[in-house]
Amino acid sequence: MGLKEKLVKKDTFLWELPAGTEEGQKVPVVLFLSEELFDLLEEDALRQAVNASKLPGVRKAIYVMPDVHVGYGFPVGGVMATSTEDGIISPGAVGYDINCGVRLIATNLRAKDVAKHIKGIMDAMLREVPAGVGSKSPIKLSKSQMKEVLKEGARWAVDHGFGPEEDLNHIEDGGTIPWADPDCASKEAYERGSNELGTVGSGNHFVEIQVVEEIYDEEEAGKLGLWEGQVTIMVHSGSRGFGHQVCTDYLREALKSMSKYNIKLPDPQLACFPFKSKEGQNYFKAMGASANYAFANRQILGFKSAQVLKNYLGISWEELGYRLIYDHAHNIAKLEKYGEDLVIHRKGATRAFPGQPVIIPGDMGRASYLLVGTSESMKRSFGTTCHGAGRVMSRRKAKKFVKEVGLEKVIGGLTVVARGKATVMEEIPQAYKDVSEVVRVVEGVGIAKAVAKMKPLGTLKG
Repeated sequence: MGLKEKLVKKDTFLWELPAGTEEGQKVPVVLFLSEELFDLLEEDALRQAVNASKLPGVRKAIYVMPDVHVGYGFPVGGVMATSTEDGIISPGAVGYDINCGVRLIATNLRAKDVAKHIKGIMDAMLREVPAGVGSKSPIKLSKSQMKEVLKEGARWAVDHGFGPEEDLNHIEDGGTIPWADPDCASKEAYERGSNELGTVGSGNHFVEIQVVEEIYDEEEAGKLGLWEGQVTIMVHSGSRGFGHQVCTDYLREALKSMSKYNIKLPDPQLACFPFKSKEGQNYFKAMGASANYAFANRQILGFKSAQVLKNYLGISWEELGYRLIYDHAHNIAKLEKYGEDLVIHRKGATRAFPGQPVIIPGDMGRASYLLVGTSESMKRSFGTTCHGAGRVMSRRKAKKFVKEVGLEKVIGGLTVVARGKATVMEEIPQAYKDVSEVVRVVEGVGIAKAVAKMKPLGTLKG
């Protein structure tokens, strides 16, 4: 009998694999899924969640979000809490793209002002915003400048002219992780990050011009300054090569240290350190530095993208009405208190604290959603919800599908620009779960409530 067959349905959107179902399983695995999304659940993703439930110092439950799919060691859409006293920290349970995250910017523009210019705007975006594998930034950083970025995060970007001071009030942690230590990152990480600040990553990363298509909560939308027909900008990117190298370095270190700390693993991809160990603390600080790089990266990208839109339309900043709604991380580990001090690993999952804006982007052809977190999320998921739609089709299969059907039929009337056709083919809407169904589950569970739905007008792919 497979693990999926052992799941117990507890409620409309709640499934559980009780603690002790498998030998060594310390806590239950709790999944938030509809029947439709349950059918798409991969056995291997569930296996990864169960493996995590056996790690030292794990607490309460492993939570699995509705956008779940297989990741490196730990599922994307997974949440794990470990004790700071007897628990571990795992690079694989954070992921390679540390603080990959999303930013939503509001404008004063209406769709009718922008739609007729969208091809020209996106072509200008392609020229002005570096994107994709190997993309280089015009911002060249010395080692001392890199250290400033790694310590200050979005604050560094604002101080260097990329956005107003007010932006920092609308970023998770104010855009700066205070425990970051640039000296805990390797020479190779510095080399990889020195010319990538202000660039869009490859794969599912993007800059998108959107229109608010529907408002679900007028009161919350009013507080956030959103209205139907309004143009918004969404940015999805992370720590680029710097964060990837930090993860690579510390996974290697973790594998070497397993015997030293007598940690037995169900999967070497979950290699970890005791949180209180020197190695565990060094990773935590290097991860913080990577997170700050990502916050600075999105701050620069968001401001530059808004600047491209402003310049193309020949309007002032006042007429554009640039205003950051929110920016949050979705691959990170944080210290939080839930009765005791815990290390909350969120991989492909984002905070949904009460009243906090939550951005759930869809694929490049469908909608994205803005929600707000609820008090219920603090009880049900360590204040967490999902980060997107979640893949259901491999990149290879997506390319094959496009070749059979034709790209124009697949993406419809959306204006998409990229430096290579391959990325667009890999990121087609059919490669992802239906984000509307994912959001339906999030609302049904009660961990966030929908405020607005944004439809893409034009997309720049990494």
